[in-house]
Amino acid sequence: MNTSSANVRNMLRTYGKQLTSAKRLARFRQAMGDSVPMDDVAKQAKRRELVQRIAHEVIENLIVNSDPSPVVKAVLAQLEGEFNQRYVFEYPLDGGDVQILKDTHQGPVEIHDAERNKVMRRLWEITLSKVDDTML
Repeated sequence: MNTSSANVRNMLRTYGKQLTSAKRLARFRQAMGDSVPMDDVAKQAKRRELVQRIAHEVIENLIVNSDPSPVVKAVLAQLEGEFNQRYVFEYPLDGGDVQILKDTHQGPVEIHDAERNKVMRRLWEITLSKVDDTML
């Protein structure tokens, strides 16, 4: 699944506008005195859910883009640094699950089973961390 950079920019621009609108609306409600403050646990749960949705979007759509975003570049750089290995993520034409290839002296080799699970788990953890750090 390829996503053009224009689509990604448009998605991020829309996200930014929604975020700005939500902040304005929250300030307006607070000024009017009608808002009931959410407790910290609810705020944290909502933020965690949003971080997970954005991280999932990064992994599913942007990781295989030919022109990765700065967040994706940072995620891949950290992953490759931790494993001391360069990875390539490819979606097969038949629409199956993402394939993870590692560069070797003999050329790209697909990884499977435990190694694949380890890379995917760490990819998810790094992506969650990066998305959480970049959110307001």
